[in-house]
Amino acid sequence: MTVRRRGAALEDSILEAAWTELMSVGYARLTMEGVAARAQTGKQVLYRRWRNRAELVITAVRHHIGSVADQIPDTGELRSDVLAVLQRMTQRQRDLGPEILHGLMAEAPDLAPEFLTVIDGVMTTLLEQAEKRGELKVTDLPVRVVTLPADLLRHEMLLTRHPIAENTLVDIVDQVFLPLVRASISSKVSD
Repeated sequence: MTVRRRGAALEDSILEAAWTELMSVGYARLTMEGVAARAQTGKQVLYRRWRNRAELVITAVRHHIGSVADQIPDTGELRSDVLAVLQRMTQRQRDLGPEILHGLMAEAPDLAPEFLTVIDGVMTTLLEQAEKRGELKVTDLPVRVVTLPADLLRHEMLLTRHPIAENTLVDIVDQVFLPLVRASISSKVSD
């Protein structure tokens, strides 16, 4: 029997059903039909809101455990802020497990752009905070530099089924990101 709900109540029900289904059967076996059945609605209702299961799962994860963008750190130092974001991303990896993350990453090309740009906004905010504190001038940094820490971490996650070690995060920030930011800023100053 289909239960009549609308708006936020319907969406909450679907997202809870998607989360429960994800935890029960895993990403590989999750289907829109299974989520619809668990939510007691039709699968066409799901497809009106999400184009595919990857978008539904990402929304369900954000609904259940939050988004990295929900708590943007402001520790007083860019290095610590970036490490905090990367730590939150690795905690998410541990919470969800490699099977779900690998499944989502495999379907990333099928996602609408807004699902992939959340971290871009987070990193931009961190850099703007650093600039306001007077740490560095970040105007006109290339987008690839801005998103590099998260991109490198995603790469690590894709290549391994093991939790990412803290020293890997430190290496990404200290050996790659911050030197590249400083070099990009220096080259702009000398132009």
